[in-house]
Amino acid sequence: MKQHFPFPSRLFAAVLMTALVALSCAGGGQDSPPFRIGVMESLTGAGETYGTVANQAKQMAADEINAEGGINGRRLELVVEDSQCAAKEAITAYNKLTDVEGIKIILGTSCSGAMLGAAPLAEADGTILFSGLASNPDIANAGDYIFRTQISDIHVGINTGNTLWADGVRTLATITESTDYAEGVRRTTVAQFEKRGGTVVAAEHYGADITDFRSQLEKLFAANPGALHLVPQSEFSAGTIIKQAREIGYGGPIYAETVTMGTTSLDIAGEAATGVKAIVADLEPDNEKAQQVLENFRERYNYVTLPWHLGSAYDDVYIAAECLGRTNDDQDADGFRDCMYEITWSGAIGDNYSFDSDGEVVGLSRVVVEVLPLAERTPDRSYRVLGPAPGE
Repeated sequence: MKQHFPFPSRLFAAVLMTALVALSCAGGGQDSPPFRIGVMESLTGAGETYGTVANQAKQMAADEINAEGGINGRRLELVVEDSQCAAKEAITAYNKLTDVEGIKIILGTSCSGAMLGAAPLAEADGTILFSGLASNPDIANAGDYIFRTQISDIHVGINTGNTLWADGVRTLATITESTDYAEGVRRTTVAQFEKRGGTVVAAEHYGADITDFRSQLEKLFAANPGALHLVPQSEFSAGTIIKQAREIGYGGPIYAETVTMGTTSLDIAGEAATGVKAIVADLEPDNEKAQQVLENFRERYNYVTLPWHLGSAYDDVYIAAECLGRTNDDQDADGFRDCMYEITWSGAIGDNYSFDSDGEVVGLSRVVVEVLPLAERTPDRSYRVLGPAPGE
């Protein structure tokens, strides 16, 4: 007996073919290969604390995307390499991702030195390098395939210099870790402070292997500065410097930046960190997306540190997913780049931000914060926001 369809067989065939073509174009189906993108974060080295939190935030975002059906029906796979917060190791990680894994889109790196080491290779190869954490001003000139949601240290330097001056500081001592990130913050801060009329009376640099800073601090305080400006690469040195500064009797104000506000840093410093001021990017309390991301992260990993870094890494994955959805090709770095220049995004770190012609984020800003007394700190909040960071 001939089977009858509720509509003509030719029409059925046409509808079926259209559906199959649409499914193929969307890349859907359980057997479709995943979109594969690289991740380069500092899982060891000076940036281990924030590199790890960034990597975990990215994996959380990828898992959420996959749980919702993926991108055009295809899963998102993160291929992770440790950039170790250093240029040489970042280049090794980059070469493995590109030469061995065939990756054309990489999210990272955690540290500015690592970013500046890998960026020339990515630019030459036409490979996307998209960072949520690296902030050195020179990254703005790294090329057409280089992007970041982190705010440039040009702005944090201006903000810090202006804050110092507004607080009545006229003479300054600086202690800075010898890395691209830390030096970038110190350089731009000093330039703005001196522009306002301030004077740097003493300066010290230190290597990543130093654990006792007392002799350097004593030299700085012998110059009788009005304040100490601290720029570390690692949370470990940040907390130790603050603690040792107070132990040797320094009672003056201390100014710092984002890394110093990390959980590890403040745990090491303890009560000595009370009153330390810093210029940081911070998640808005009334941003529902940001607060949900923090809640989900704490539930999944049982801790939170450097919330803005966490949110920035998280947003980067969703931005990448949006651009992959548009290109439908994880090898199309040019299409991904064009998407990045066109996109306006609202996520954990802010609403309606975008990227300029240098791949620099536009529409985000920092605030001035002050560390709370130890008894008032909670797992979710170690500082109070004093207000917007003062610009030009």
